[in-house]
Amino acid sequence: MKEQVIASRAPRRSAASAKGMAQRPARRDGKAESSRLSLRSLAAYVPTALKVAFGMLALIGLAIGYRAASSASLFQVRAVDVVGTSRTSAEEVAGLVRRSVSRTGVWRADLSGLSAELSRLPGVRRAVVTRVLPDGLRVRITERVPLAVVRTSSGHFVWVDDEGVSLSQMKTTDQMPPFFILGWNEDGTDTAREDNAERVKKYQEALREWQAVGLVDRVSEVNLFDVRDVRAQLAGKDSQIEVRVGSHDLGARLKAALEQLDRYKQTPHGNSITYIDYQRDGVVVGFSSGDNVAAETNNTNAAPDQSTQATTDSDKAAAVAAKKKTDAKPGADKKRPPNARDKETAHANRPGIH
Repeated sequence: MKEQVIASRAPRRSAASAKGMAQRPARRDGKAESSRLSLRSLAAYVPTALKVAFGMLALIGLAIGYRAASSASLFQVRAVDVVGTSRTSAEEVAGLVRRSVSRTGVWRADLSGLSAELSRLPGVRRAVVTRVLPDGLRVRITERVPLAVVRTSSGHFVWVDDEGVSLSQMKTTDQMPPFFILGWNEDGTDTAREDNAERVKKYQEALREWQAVGLVDRVSEVNLFDVRDVRAQLAGKDSQIEVRVGSHDLGARLKAALEQLDRYKQTPHGNSITYIDYQRDGVVVGFSSGDNVAAETNNTNAAPDQSTQATTDSDKAAAVAAKKKTDAKPGADKKRPPNARDKETAHANRPGIH
């Protein structure tokens, strides 16, 4: 009996393994690879200082190019658009802008500095300048609004705004204000401007309250030298009379003072009245006769006292002495007491405009 021997077969490798083990052909671009390696090697040998120099030259070239481009005729200002002006001259604003950017051009113009410069113009509260590329600028103006008229120490009439900034002189064609302001601080300092702003606020308060009681037409000027001692100079036939109303309740006090004035004007001394001083305990009526000034207190709810019939200067002098001894000003108003200035105030020249 014959024995059959079966030889074992070697395991087959998977097609994937056989494919992975396939030998790849050698690269034939060795020349390009060697050239790249040689350039990197050459760059490594360039001195560091030379690299820095090349970088600086590049930056300088860019800066010169930028400056030349920004100063080119393409960016020279050709159009200036001014909006928001009614009292301020748009031509004046445009001319100032053109002069400021004539060297820099539109692209390099200092817009913030130009805006600040325009804001310092008389009548301009705020200015904003923007670019309109390539050759234009736009200016937006916010103007100051005239609010009141001040009579200066030199006799000029000047418009002012709510911040106490002087704007321009009043023209004959301007609308007449209800009354003028006296006592303006003309120093031109920051402190003076703050004080004048307070005067404008007090002016607005007086105007509001006097309009409410229907007496604004009887006032020609308001003296705000001291805002705690408001003094109204009357208009028309009473232009020589000053009414002192203190610091608050201006409408009610003026009304009470004028009621007493109208009563006293019916007496023989009605034409001699120079001032009315409202006080907490009554109304003081001041008279003038020659070089003498007399003061007489009357309760605001009472009729004129018969003592106003006094005709001699000695009686008036006695009234002044009694007044100095018995009457004290209330501390709340902090008003100045009548003094020698009262005579001058009472006979002050009135402005030619009413």
